[in-house]
This record gives sequence, structure tokens and C-alpha cells, in this order.
Amino acid sequence: MSPRAIRDGAAVTLYVTPIGDDQTYLSVVAQDGADDHQATDEAYRMVAELLRERQMEIVHERVFGLLKADTTVLTVRRKVLRECGISPETPVTYLQGRPLRGEGLAGASLLAVRPSGADSIWTIADAAGRPSGRGWKRDGVTFLILQNLHGRREDLDTTDSQTAQADRMFDQAEALLRDQQTTYRNVTRTWIYLSNILGWYGDFNEVRSSKYNGFGLMPGADSTNGHPVLLPASTGIEGDGASLAAATMDLLATIRQPDSPVEIEQMSNPRQKDAFRYGSAFSRGATIRLPGTTWISISGTAAIDETGQSIFGGDFRAQMLKTLENIEALIAPEGAALEHICDATVFLKRPEDVDAYREVVAECGLENLPGVPVVADICRDELLFEMDGAAVVNHS
Repeated sequence: MSPRAIRDGAAVTLYVTPIGDDQTYLSVVAQDGADDHQATDEAYRMVAELLRERQMEIVHERVFGLLKADTTVLTVRRKVLRECGISPETPVTYLQGRPLRGEGLAGASLLAVRPSGADSIWTIADAAGRPSGRGWKRDGVTFLILQNLHGRREDLDTTDSQTAQADRMFDQAEALLRDQQTTYRNVTRTWIYLSNILGWYGDFNEVRSSKYNGFGLMPGADSTNGHPVLLPASTGIEGDGASLAAATMDLLATIRQPDSPVEIEQMSNPRQKDAFRYGSAFSRGATIRLPGTTWISISGTAAIDETGQSIFGGDFRAQMLKTLENIEALIAPEGAALEHICDATVFLKRPEDVDAYREVVAECGLENLPGVPVVADICRDELLFEMDGAAVVNHS
């Protein structure tokens, strides 16, 4: 089992899982009904203490809560980090993720890295000079995280179409990657949050497939016959960003040097049809095999079967159990189980399923799952549950 540490506070719980010796996941889960000011203050004091203890820096940070709480949450975050001697200027993606119960903060997902030398971690800025991501190097691999990418133009009104915004979002990502001397072909993982997902998910998929075809990523008919799939692992879920754009994206790119011992591979799931076979251009997951550690990125997963069909319509418990079964089938070939999940976001379509969610978690022995649960629409109207995340197996 991953050597996870759990730190309980009055308003939040912090889950800490190392990725080898110098990288760490920090997952903050707010208690039911927690005051957003208190929860944020407590969360970031705990995060800051751990960062100081381990001499690490934040390289990826997503915060989930009600949009109306974003000013409070981000202001408290900035104040606490500054008081604790940690720069608050690193990028942060704030997303509408309604808490299961309460009106403020749902939780946060952070990845932290220990610098290996001068300039080994750097901040990536966009054309306007705004912090838009971070980069770091390990074991012959350059890791790049880009955040808060969107295509909403400030000089246009609300007639700016959703598809035009999505198209520009992918172009923005490609431009920033080229500034870092790489391209979208090295993107390993994306997190995409769509406003009103059920109203235009089909159109979004057409835009994504078209852009990915232009980037040289779309698989051919023989892609499962010895030809590697280059599509990133991904989450595509409902979520409004602070920019009020139609789509908001974070991504992870990995650029491997030829002599690096690290192996990077996109994944398929024996229990699920590859999503690109039915028009959604993503892979089921991605594995990064570091020396002594296997790091698995799990795409958004739901109760979809081997034919690509949704199953157990209307039955939340059955859908959740099937989703967990699908995730376990994905990660098992890498020596991982559900207990190795160290960072997750859990999406419930209906708030009335909260009790059933917690019952299933308890039945499966996952009470300490480091997952931020939120209420959000999923990409198909009949789907009631989805989960994404990361799993880590430390071999030494």
C-alpha cells in the first residue's frame, strides 16, 4: 500500500502520498458544511507546513468549490501562503465543484516537487506575462504542467461560440508548449472542464478530434495492432472556471530524453472500449514508470462497458461499483489496486446520492480515499457517477 499520511483538522482532511522521494500528492477534502474561510485557512496552513517540512514547491494546483466562494478562497489562500513564507504567485485553477453538502470549498488537489538544483523548477508565463504553468526535470524527463487554458476572448461578448473557444484553447496550449520547445504530441494527460457539458459535448468532441488530427495524434484503424496510441489520458466533465469560459483545461506534458530510464505509455482498459472508437479522443489512462515508482494517471471513468454503452441507467450504486471495477481493471496490470489511488476527484450528478456514495465507499474499504467529492453533470445524461485520479505504487 502507498505510504499515505493523513492529517485531520477541524474543517479539512489532508492526504499526503509520495511519488518516490521528491514528488508528493496533497489532497484536501473539506468536511460537510465547513465554512469556506476556516476550511481554506486550515487547509493551506497544513499544506504550507508540509511544503516546508519536505522543502517542496507546488507545481500543480486545482481548487474545487462554488464559484461564488472563489474570492474568499483565493484571498485566504494567498494570505496564508504569504504568511508562511511560500509564494502565492504559482498558478492555481479554481473550478466550480459544488460540495456534497455546504456552500463553499469542496477541496483541492496539489502536486509538489522538491527542487533538485538551481532553476530545476520554473514558472511558465503566457504572452501577457501571466503565470500559466510550471516545469521541472527528473530522471531525464522534462515535466510541464499548464493551467487555466481557455479560449474566451476578453474583447468579445457572450456571442463568442463554445466551439470557437474550444478551438482557441487547444491552439493556446500548442503555442505555450512550443514556447517550451515541445508540442502537443508530448501531452500525457489533460483535465477539461466544460460549462453546460450536456448541451455541447458532441460538438466539443468534434473540435477536439479535429485539433488532435492536426496535431498528428488521432489513431488509425490499426492502432491496437502494435501501433501506440498517442492520445492523452483525460477527464471531460462539467465545470465552470473563474474565467466563465466555455471550456477550461489543465494539462501535463512529458518530454523524455533518449537515455532516460523512465517509461511513458498510454493505456487501454480490458473492461472498456477505447473511447476514441466512439468519438471521444482520449486514452483510458497513462503510466509513467519512474525508477522505483509507478505513477498512473486515471482518466475520467464511468459505468461504460466493453461496447462503449452506458449501463445500469438510473442505478447509482450499480454505476459506482462498476466504475470502481473499471478503474481496478485499468490499474491492475501495473501492480496497483484501489488502495493505491492517491488523488481523485469524484463526480456525482445528483446531490441526493451522497448517502449512497458514502455507503459504497465504506463497503469497499475506501473510507480513506483521498478524493474530492463534488456535484457535477457528466458527459452522458444517464451517467450518475464518474471518477478520475492518480495511483502510485512505490516499489522501494
